[in-house]
Amino acid sequence: MHCNDNSRYWMRIVVVAFAMVVLVASGTPASAQEGAEARKFTDPSDPGYEEPIANYDPWEGFNRRMYKFNYGFDKYVYLPVVRGYQFILPKVVRKGIANFFNNLFEIRSVMNNLLQADPKGAFDATTRIVLNTTIGIAGVWDPAMHMGFNRDDEDFGQTLGVWGAGPGPYLVLPFLGPSSVRDGIGTGVDAAVGTIWTSWVINEVYSRSAAERDRLYWGLTGLYYISKRSEIPFRYYETGSPFEYEYVRYIYLKWRQVSIER
Repeated sequence: MHCNDNSRYWMRIVVVAFAMVVLVASGTPASAQEGAEARKFTDPSDPGYEEPIANYDPWEGFNRRMYKFNYGFDKYVYLPVVRGYQFILPKVVRKGIANFFNNLFEIRSVMNNLLQADPKGAFDATTRIVLNTTIGIAGVWDPAMHMGFNRDDEDFGQTLGVWGAGPGPYLVLPFLGPSSVRDGIGTGVDAAVGTIWTSWVINEVYSRSAAERDRLYWGLTGLYYISKRSEIPFRYYETGSPFEYEYVRYIYLKWRQVSIER
C-alpha cells in the first residue's frame, strides 16, 4: 500500500507538471501577440504607433493650487447659483437660453474656420447664424441642425493648433479650469471677439443710454456663464479617483489633440 501511494503521488506530480508545460506552451504565442500589439503604441516604426500625450506640466504646483481654488469657487459660489437657475427655469427655457448664446457666439466659428482655410466650415456656420437668427427667433431654436447644418465649435486655440503651434505647458486658469498656454491665448482672443460682437449687436438692437447698454451686456455675460456651467455635469472631486488632477489633465489634453486633428 505504501508503494502504491508513492506511485500515485509521483504520477500526480508528473500529470500536473505536464499540464503546466502544455498551458505555458499554448499561452506563449498569445502573450507574444499581445506584446506585439502593445508595442505598436510605443514603437514609432510600427504602423499602429500612436504618439502619446505630452503631459508637460512644469507649473504643477501653481496648477494644483488653482485647481483647489476653482473647486472652492465652484462649490460655494458657482454651483449654488446654477442650482437656483435650474430650480427657477424649466429645462425647455434653459435649452432656449443655451441655444441663444450658441447662436450669438457662432461668429467665432465663422472667424476661426476662415483662419483655418476651411470655407465649408465657415459657410455652414454662417448659414446656421442666418437660419437660427431668423427662423429660430434670435437662436432660441435651432432649425439649422434639422436642415443638416450641425453645430461645430471652432476656437482660436484650435486655429493655432492647425497652424502648427504646440499646446505648450499645461495651465489651469482661474474660474475657467483646464487649459494650456496655447489655449489660454486662444481663450483671450475668442473672448475679445465675443465682447466686440456682443457690444455691436446690443448697440444695434437696443437704442438706450450707454449705461443701460452696459448693464445689459454684463447681465448677458453673467447669464451666459451660468447657462454654460449648467450644461456641464462635471463636479470637482466626485470622480472617485485619488488622481483626479492627473485624470482631468490627461482627458483635457487628449480632447484638445483630437479636436485639432479631426
